[in-house]
Amino acid sequence: MLPKRVFFTKGVGRHKHELQSFELALRDADIEQCNLVYVSSIIPPHCKIISKEKGVKELRAGEITYVVMSRNTTNEPNRLIGSAVGVAIPKDEDSYGYISENHSFGVISKKLEDYVEDLAATMLATTLGLEFDPDKAWDKRKQEYKMSGQIVRTQSVAQTAEGDKNGLWTTVIAAAVFMEDEGE
Repeated sequence: MLPKRVFFTKGVGRHKHELQSFELALRDADIEQCNLVYVSSIIPPHCKIISKEKGVKELRAGEITYVVMSRNTTNEPNRLIGSAVGVAIPKDEDSYGYISENHSFGVISKKLEDYVEDLAATMLATTLGLEFDPDKAWDKRKQEYKMSGQIVRTQSVAQTAEGDKNGLWTTVIAAAVFMEDEGE
């Protein structure tokens, strides 16, 4: 299988059982009906990013679905947890891009989004041979990457939540969901 499309989603779930909190996070992300297979971080050439709404509409119950997923869970009251995925797409449509994933404790959503976007862009930049200063802030490097004309798009999705105040399991997920061509 060579995915032709990808969409991004996120979710949070809370329950007295850890597994059920994960199921509820999958439901919140609208991907609970699939048999998920975790894959690594390559976005294939010519893979088009589509909206979550369009992608979810085409999912079929029980289908094998490939995802790059970040997952985090806690039963500690008020503990901030997060999960995120980021993507970097090269200008050359015949080249592959990168998806990164990360889970964290105590990191707000915006910082987590920036971090995974930075990870994906940095992996792509090193593959493309772009020179950059890894100590520069992400906003500065993002502009340099875009100005190079070789990285055309970066984006990310993150889900954060505080652990339930009564100690229920809290699970957060963020995922890139791969799909084949329409009708396949």
